[in-house]
Amino acid sequence: MAMASSQKNTCLKWQVITLMISVCAWDFVTGQIRYSIPEELKHGAFVGNIADDLGLDVRQLSARRFRIVPAANTQYLEVNLENGILFVNEKMDREQLCDLSPSCFLHLEIVVENPLELNRVEVEILDVNDNSPSFPWREFRLEIAESVALGSRFPLENAHDPDVGTNSLQSYRLSPNQYFSLEVQTRNERNKFPVLVLDRSLDRENQAVHQMVLTAQDGGVPERSGTALVVVTVLDVNDNAPVFDQAVYTVCLVENAPRNTLVIKLNATDLDQGSYGEVSYSFSNHAPARLRQLFRVDPQTGEIRVKGVVDYEEASVYEIYVQAKDRGLYTAAVHCTVVVEIIDVNDNAPEVILTSVSSPIREDASPGTVIALISVTDRDSGENGKTTCHIPAHLPFKLQSSFKNYYTLVTDDRLDRERVFEYNVSITVRDLGTPSLSTVKTILVKVSDVNDNAPRFSHPSYTVYLMENNAPGASICSVSAWDPDSDQNAYVSYCILDSKIKGTPISSYVSINLNTGNLYALRSFDYEQLKNFQVQVQAQDAGFPSLHNNVTVTVIILDQNDNAPEIVSPLPPNGSVEMVPRSADPDYLVAKVTAVDDDSGQNSRLSYQLFQATDPGLFSMAPFTGEIRTTRRFEDHDTPNQRLVVHVTDNGKPPLSTSVTISVSIVDSVPEVISDLTEGPQTIEYFSDFNLYLIVSLGSVSFVFLLAIIALVTVKCHKDRHGTLGHHCALSTCCSRGPSRCCCLRRKHSRDVLNNSHTNFQMPPSVKAPPSSMEVGGSGSLSQTYCYKVCLSPESAKSDLMFLKPYSSSTPAGTNTKPASPYVTAWRKQASDGANIGTNGSSEVSGLHGALFIP
Repeated sequence: MAMASSQKNTCLKWQVITLMISVCAWDFVTGQIRYSIPEELKHGAFVGNIADDLGLDVRQLSARRFRIVPAANTQYLEVNLENGILFVNEKMDREQLCDLSPSCFLHLEIVVENPLELNRVEVEILDVNDNSPSFPWREFRLEIAESVALGSRFPLENAHDPDVGTNSLQSYRLSPNQYFSLEVQTRNERNKFPVLVLDRSLDRENQAVHQMVLTAQDGGVPERSGTALVVVTVLDVNDNAPVFDQAVYTVCLVENAPRNTLVIKLNATDLDQGSYGEVSYSFSNHAPARLRQLFRVDPQTGEIRVKGVVDYEEASVYEIYVQAKDRGLYTAAVHCTVVVEIIDVNDNAPEVILTSVSSPIREDASPGTVIALISVTDRDSGENGKTTCHIPAHLPFKLQSSFKNYYTLVTDDRLDRERVFEYNVSITVRDLGTPSLSTVKTILVKVSDVNDNAPRFSHPSYTVYLMENNAPGASICSVSAWDPDSDQNAYVSYCILDSKIKGTPISSYVSINLNTGNLYALRSFDYEQLKNFQVQVQAQDAGFPSLHNNVTVTVIILDQNDNAPEIVSPLPPNGSVEMVPRSADPDYLVAKVTAVDDDSGQNSRLSYQLFQATDPGLFSMAPFTGEIRTTRRFEDHDTPNQRLVVHVTDNGKPPLSTSVTISVSIVDSVPEVISDLTEGPQTIEYFSDFNLYLIVSLGSVSFVFLLAIIALVTVKCHKDRHGTLGHHCALSTCCSRGPSRCCCLRRKHSRDVLNNSHTNFQMPPSVKAPPSSMEVGGSGSLSQTYCYKVCLSPESAKSDLMFLKPYSSSTPAGTNTKPASPYVTAWRKQASDGANIGTNGSSEVSGLHGALFIP
């Protein structure tokens, strides 16, 4: 006995050594690693160097989070992260793990990160002959009538060996006897039934009981066996036993069939009569307990019905062993086998398992970035177990299949956190069964921000209206910009870009609040000096690298009525002294007051008012032109010296005004200008630029010619001065000299007038003259009265009035001499127009049609 045990242990050792050598044999099968180990290994037993087999650096296993994805039966194996060796963690019993399956595998999923990788490892558990065949009972008792014919067969319950392959049950052996032999029936590889065959007629009177030893043997090394005692009791005669229609019945049953569903109705007949012909049905003695929980047999009818829940995923085929007996004494049971094939029903929805999820993901992640690893399983079989997996089409993601039933969720397009900051990715897995079942798994994918948006202003540009004379430090306006990014990338600060206004840095004009964007004035602005300016404001975020955007703020200074009118003619404060002939007609032009206002708009609109006069009824004033005219003829009782005070007021709020005093002397012998001022204005004809250049050229030639004529006339008048000294040309004296008419007005002591003046045609920039006037000015000191000589051509239907008035931009205090620039203003009127020049506010400038002679 000890020697047999020693030989058994030696064989077991060789078998273990052989299996250990097979552990080192591994290969890649569709990207998978397979190891083979025997069952029943102890804790710590070597399985394989998985790090080397996967091509991984042992030093980076912990850093890359090398791990086995938890699943069923993964507790039996473990990986040492220090050396990358896969070892046995718990003792494994193959029969417990895989039952009677011919092959037994443990499936492991290995995940490493940075980058994310998934590897599958299969560990095959090899069977060890560690189980002996065993019978359900130690003793089989059979009752056989003595009248049983030779060759009758009596099935015995088969032995069970949980090992597989050659280690499973291989044969039966019956101890030697004179009456019975053993026959083995094989239905499949694992189902071998011993059948007792009667070889010799029984004689109860000769031997009532027969005992035999039935031995079951497996094919392992060393061989294992199990025994049972077969006791045959010989019964008295019952001639006929029940007979089934067939020995094996095959039926199909849909899984999840309702309870009490009829599976099959068996029929066994007995030729005997009476109680010997009545047949009863029941499970065979060796029917498993689980089978008795799922089905029941009606003893009278032989119907087999569903008792429990039949699940295809538990077992696809059931073998029901049924026996039939008659009611006679010492009857023998006959047996049949009912093979129930379970039809799979699509009753299991697919299962979705998320192995790894990377969230959040940067919005600038390139297409193809891995987000999650997904595995799909379905317990059904055939078409019911085949699955499809998809996600909504409108999402910027897609599924890629790496292995069968394994998917990778990757990005398919560029992400934009400002448009969608997170996605609920619904993964729908559907099988191909009818009706189809599906499972939906939702993955929340958050998108992390990247600074990819520059600040945006609320408006493309800003226009601000600011009243002049503002207080320094006052708020001008506020610009606002927002950044669609988040956190630090969305923080916006403001600054003013460097520029200059009239050579001065803009930083001396305005400033801006770094955080709020409020724009402040650093000085008080003057409309007359600066009417508008532009500020370039930059908004910059705090991202890295930072982004910015610019906007233009146009500041328009509004005018304020802060400038009083300024009188330019006659010069204040003393005003001027005007001489008017006593014979002047009503509406005679006495003087004209001209003023300007540095303001603009309504603030510069001026009105003239005769505020005070010695004789208020003698003079009138045009409110808009500033012309002072007589209202009637002078009478003898009128005071010869009149004092007029003129107020000039602008149209601002509040209005500002200034005044000037004009002294008027009524004399008898002052020359007066004969002119018909009743002509109406001539309509301007619009002409081209070429005509304008032609007129300017002709005007220049005419001006040079006029200067030459003036010089000749001056010489002639100087020669005739002695003959005319002390005489005055009558006011109405007119001479007709050939083709021209001349009216002459002379006065003494005017020799130096022309010599001290430099006549020119110009308009000073500070004088706001009507568009119908043209000023002819000169420099030097002029007397208050002048001598005019006006010649009109007979072809002209127009008349020209020319008069000279002094102008000075400034009058020095404490002196009576006023540097002036006399101006000669000419108006051209149509002879047919009877309108008065005092009431007509506009007339057209057309140049001079007569020659002015100053002796």
